[in-house]
Amino acid sequence: MPVIHITNRAGAESTLEAESGISVMENLRDNDYEVDAICGGSCACATCHVYIDEAWQAKLPAAEADEQGLVEDEPTYKPTSRLSCQIEMTDALDGLKLTIAPEA
Repeated sequence: MPVIHITNRAGAESTLEAESGISVMENLRDNDYEVDAICGGSCACATCHVYIDEAWQAKLPAAEADEQGLVEDEPTYKPTSRLSCQIEMTDALDGLKLTIAPEA
């Protein structure tokens, strides 16, 4: 089972055994991490905003235009910003490191 290394909004680090085949957001939400996921994963809000560790940027598919537009509109945007609902968890992402973005 792949793992995700997570830094929460308070700066605490933890490791989550993630389920492959569902989004990173679903893994976070279903395990009570600080993502609201108001739109349920339809890329219509940014309540699952995370920062992907720079070492993992090239290992992820590029953000589509609608995702990029949503994260760029966030006041907490960084170049490593992604919507966790748009990243499918796979075994290839074992060890993914991310930080949950602050609430806007």
